[in-house]
Amino acid sequence: MQALHTNSSRAQRGFTLIEIMVVVVIIGVLGAIVVPQFMSRPDQAKVTAAKIDIQAIATALEMYRLDNHQYPSTQQNLEALIKRPSGMPAARNWNPQGYLKSMPVDPWGSPYQYLNPGVHAIDGGYDLFSLGSDGAVGGEGHAAEIGNWSP
Repeated sequence: MQALHTNSSRAQRGFTLIEIMVVVVIIGVLGAIVVPQFMSRPDQAKVTAAKIDIQAIATALEMYRLDNHQYPSTQQNLEALIKRPSGMPAARNWNPQGYLKSMPVDPWGSPYQYLNPGVHAIDGGYDLFSLGSDGAVGGEGHAAEIGNWSP
């Protein structure tokens, strides 16, 4: 019986300091590679969310146009999708239920921008866009405008 006890104590040998250091270095290298990848994902998710919101608002604008034969003016703005707009062009067939339940804000907390006629629009359409992460015109990467003209 004593022989079994001697063999089992040899099997319970611990890790050496060098082995532990190698594992820590490997974890550190993996962390240095993986963490920056995950840190950039929230910005990508916000850009995707803004594009989805723009598509939803654009669908509501199309419904408005079908009912009223034209898009709201820049002055009437996107609020025309929630409550009956005043001013010109008149919204004679405005849907009493509205076209959106509430006006979404972009993922950075700013209102979506609307211009009719648009600068980027084809055939006299409108521009619908978010100013991006910096909330200002211009910028690059995640700070650039995200609009209905963007791919």
